[in-house]
Amino acid sequence: MKIILAILIFSAIILFHELGHFLLAKKNKIVVNEFSLGMGPRLLSTVKNGTRYSLKLFPIGGSCAMKGEDMEDEGPGTFNGAPVWGRIATVAAGPIFNFILAFVAAVIIVALVGYDPAEVTKVESGSTVAQAGLQKGDIIKEYQGYHIDLSRDLYLYMYLNSLSEDETVHMTVERGGKEVELSFKPDVQVRYLLGFNRTDASSLEVKSLIPGMGLSETGVEPGDVLTSINGVRLENAEDYNAYLEEHPLTDETVTITYERDGLEYETDVTPTESRTPVLNFSYNLAYTKAEGFGVLKYAGLEVKYLIRSTLLSLKELLTGGLGVKDLSGPVGVVDAIGSTYEESKSEGILAVWVNMLYMAALLSANLGVMNLLPLPALDGGRLVFLVIEAVRKKPVNRQVEGMVHFAGLMVLMVLMVVVMYNDILKIF
Repeated sequence: MKIILAILIFSAIILFHELGHFLLAKKNKIVVNEFSLGMGPRLLSTVKNGTRYSLKLFPIGGSCAMKGEDMEDEGPGTFNGAPVWGRIATVAAGPIFNFILAFVAAVIIVALVGYDPAEVTKVESGSTVAQAGLQKGDIIKEYQGYHIDLSRDLYLYMYLNSLSEDETVHMTVERGGKEVELSFKPDVQVRYLLGFNRTDASSLEVKSLIPGMGLSETGVEPGDVLTSINGVRLENAEDYNAYLEEHPLTDETVTITYERDGLEYETDVTPTESRTPVLNFSYNLAYTKAEGFGVLKYAGLEVKYLIRSTLLSLKELLTGGLGVKDLSGPVGVVDAIGSTYEESKSEGILAVWVNMLYMAALLSANLGVMNLLPLPALDGGRLVFLVIEAVRKKPVNRQVEGMVHFAGLMVLMVLMVVVMYNDILKIF
C-alpha cells in the first residue's frame, strides 16, 4: 500500500511541475515534443496537436521536452527562439506550480483540521520568564529575531538552535491586540548523571558511555548490565527510575554493581554535573479551527513554513549541522510515507487523508525549492543562464551552457546514488 501511495503522491507532484512548464511553453508558442509522466520505455502514448503524451514504465520523474531545448536551434517554435522573458517564465513555472500544489493541499488541510498558533499554555511560577512578564494566552510572534507564524516555526527554530545558559532570550508576544517585548535569561536545570546510554527504555544494559562522565572513568563497558546502586537491587529500569526519584544523584560518590558474563563487579562512581538551560514555559501544539478567509491565510503560512524548513535544512547541510546521511531520496520518502500511513490508520480515514495531503504538500514545496537552487541541470541553474542573457542582451555560449548542465547532471546522479544507498541502509 505504501508503494502505491508513494507513486500516487510522486506522480501528482511531478505531473503538476511539468504541467507548469507545459502551459507556459504553449503560451510562449514553444513547441512541446513530448509531455511524459515517468521514465524509461513508453507504456501508453498518444499524439495530439503535435505533442506526444506518454506514460512511461518507471513512475519516477517526468518531462516536458520542448523543441530545440538542448540545441542551438533558434527557429520558430523552438525554446531558444522564444523571447528570453518567455523562456524565464517557462522554466520558473515548474517550481511555481509546485508551490501552487502545496498551497492547494494546505487549503484542504487547514479547512479540515485548522492551524497551530504559537500560544503560551503554561508559565512556571517564579521562573525568569514569568518574572519577565510572559503570561498564559500570549501569542508568540517573534523569538530571537525569528518571525513566528505557527507553533511549528518556534519548534523548528528551537530544534536547530540550542540554548545556552548565558544567552539572553528576546521575545515579542501579542497580548490583547498589542505587541509586548520581553527579555530574560533562561533558568538552569542542574542534574547529576552517571553518564551512560541504555540499549532501550526498559533495559539497564549499557549501550554506550558518555566520554568525560562518571562511568566512563570506571571499568564499566558497553554490554554490562547494572544490577544495584548503593546496595539497592535493581531488577529493571522501573526500579532504577524509582531509586533516582527517591534518591536523586548529587556530587557524592555512589557504589554501582554491574553484571558481565554472569559475574558481578562493583565500582565507585562520582556523578557528573549536567547543566541544562530551560525556558520554563509551554506552548500550544494542538490545532485551532480556521474560518472564512483565515483558511487561505493560514494555508499560505503553512506553505511558508514548508519552504522555510527546507531552506533551513539546506543551511544546516551547508554549515555541517547535517550530513549526506541525513538526506533522503525516493526510497527514504517511500518509507516515510509508509510509516505515516501505518501510524495514521488507527486514527481513522480522515487522519490518513490529512497526513497524506501533508506529505504531498511537504514534498511539493521541497521539490519547488530544490529546483530553484542555482545549480546546473536544475531549473534554477537554467534560470541563471537566462537571467544573464536578459541582462547582457545576448545568450551565453550554448555549448558552454550544455557542458555545465551535463556536468551538474552527473554530479546529481552520483549524489542520488549515495542518498539511495543511505536510505537502504537506514531501512535494512
